[in-house]
Formats: sequence, structure tokens, C-alpha cells
Amino acid sequence: MLLIPPMPAWSTLHPLIVHFPIALLMVVPLFIAIGMFRKAERGRSFLIAALILMALGTVSAFVATSTGEAAKDLAESKPGIEAVLEQHEDLAETTQVAFSALTLIYAAILFAPRLLPRSIPPRIAMALPVAFLVLYSAGLLLLVNTAHQGGRLVHEPSAVAQASSPPGASVERD
Repeated sequence: MLLIPPMPAWSTLHPLIVHFPIALLMVVPLFIAIGMFRKAERGRSFLIAALILMALGTVSAFVATSTGEAAKDLAESKPGIEAVLEQHEDLAETTQVAFSALTLIYAAILFAPRLLPRSIPPRIAMALPVAFLVLYSAGLLLLVNTAHQGGRLVHEPSAVAQASSPPGASVERD
């Protein structure tokens, strides 16, 4: 007999949810690059797919932050975790803002030319996505740093202990 498991508590969903924004937001540059190098009518579908992935990734970043906030109470019960947790939380909030802005900027790059009375010169049309990808790479660095700090909370108990110990103090490893 097949039983459906009970829905887990919101505070326990963070480890599952957090991987969605990471995966979705990291594949966006690939779709933009493919869209840039294909003919306009074929490439546009990749550029729109990139926007959809970016929007889904940004929304899932908000959900991941919400589940992380709920899980924070459970995590704070571990001694010495406050410093790393605070850094992870600050980075997560900054990542939300950055990708919200990046999504709006990309949507403007994608749809604003259609609203203009004349077409954008081809050089500028090609330069805008390239410039956006440079800006987006800064967002990806922020995302990777956020994920790294979260990973430290889970996988490096000694890093958590070091973050909370005074400089120069030695920490025993497990």
C-alpha cells in the first residue's frame, strides 16, 4: 500500500528548498548566451526562457529565505553558530535584493526595445546582454558566497567553532 508522507514543518524545508534558487539562477547565463548567438527569431525563445528561469529562481530565493528564517530557531540552539548564521542570513537578504533587481533589469533589456519607436542598433542590441552577463556574474558570486556560508553551517562544525572563538585560539577537530 502506498502512503503519502505527512507534510514536513516549514522550519524543516530549508535544506530542500535552498537548492532551487541555486540551480535555477546558475543556468540563466547559459540560456542568455545561447539566445545571443542564435538568429533573432530562434534566440528570443532562449532569452525569454532565461527570464522565466531568473524569475522562478528569484521567487524561490524568497521562499528559501523564509524557510531559513523558520529554521533559524532550530540552528541557534547549537553553540557557537551565531556568527556564521548571521553572515549567511545577511548574504541571503542581499542576494534576494540583487536578483530582484537583476530580474527587473533583464526584463527591461528584453522588452523595452519593443516599446521604443525605432529599433536599437545591432551593436547596442548585442552589447546589452553582454553587459548584463557581467553584472549577473556579480550576482552569482553573491549567490555562491551565500550558499557557501550555508554549507559551512551544515558541513563544517569546526568552522562554526572557529568563527565563535577568539582569534588565535585553537579549536579541536572531530
